[in-house]
Amino acid sequence: MKGLLVKDFKLLKMQKNFFIIIVATAIGMMVLYEDIAFMIGFLTFVISLFTLSTISYDEFDNGYAFLFTLPVSRTGYTVEKYCFSLLLGGSAWIVSVLLAVIASLQKEAASLSDTMMIALMLVPFMLVIQAVMIPIQLKFGGEKGRIVITATIGLLCIIGIAIVKGAEILGIDMLNVINHLPRIPLGTLIAAATAAAIGVWLVSMKISFSIMNKKEF
Repeated sequence: MKGLLVKDFKLLKMQKNFFIIIVATAIGMMVLYEDIAFMIGFLTFVISLFTLSTISYDEFDNGYAFLFTLPVSRTGYTVEKYCFSLLLGGSAWIVSVLLAVIASLQKEAASLSDTMMIALMLVPFMLVIQAVMIPIQLKFGGEKGRIVITATIGLLCIIGIAIVKGAEILGIDMLNVINHLPRIPLGTLIAAATAAAIGVWLVSMKISFSIMNKKEF
């Protein structure tokens, strides 16, 4: 796995200018806007999804056929992609949280505890996004993968809109329903969401094992 990680980090090194632009954009958001949460989410999600570009590089010009002549198993390759995405997302999350803490201390826009709560709330979202994107990319490849990912996001948006519109037609006040839900401490809710996201992440890895084992090169 170490060799695969080194390979992927070297691939990312080729895109260092793009990384610089993303970090500069995040810092610009931090300076110009009060919405620190958006900056944390932006940097974390965009950087973690660079894993998809390494998968595209691997499959380019029949690269898998060469890669698996090396002492690399399909299971080991899949595990490495998930670990790599976690390393990227985790590193980006730490950097963005540090930037957010600096911004909150300088601007006094939000308390330190609020900033950390917002940051922790984004962790399960990061894990779920990785869990959805990686199997799609492995299954459909670069071009088709982007189409499927876009279609998946569009479908989720349509489902969300349909739920809201359906509730309006049935005369259900969603806000009132949410307000009458049992009060759960935010820390407990974040812990439960993170645990559920880890479960989804592990299930996604199993699905990716199956996808890679069935691939023909």
